[in-house]
Amino acid sequence: MPPALALFIRVALTMKRERVTNVYSGHVQGIGFRYAVKILTNSFEVTGTVRNLPDGRVELVAESAKEELEAFLKAIRDSDVGPFIRQEQARWSEAQNDFRGFEITH
Repeated sequence: MPPALALFIRVALTMKRERVTNVYSGHVQGIGFRYAVKILTNSFEVTGTVRNLPDGRVELVAESAKEELEAFLKAIRDSDVGPFIRQEQARWSEAQNDFRGFEITH
């Protein structure tokens, strides 16, 4: 096995993936929030979904290494949609690895 491949496999096996379910409230619907989150995923190694909830909140479910997820959540807060967020509720759990890519769902 080539050394670079062996290193990649070792790193991949030691990187523990986690899942964060983050619910945003505030003026987060009708402003392009989900689209902005989807665009931000291009800069991060995350998989998951973002969707509007019937009560006016937005739910984000994302999986990656914890450090990557924390940076992703910070990037959302620091983005153009950040000022519209009044509150966030994050719930962390083990990754279920059931996502391929990142999608806006309805």
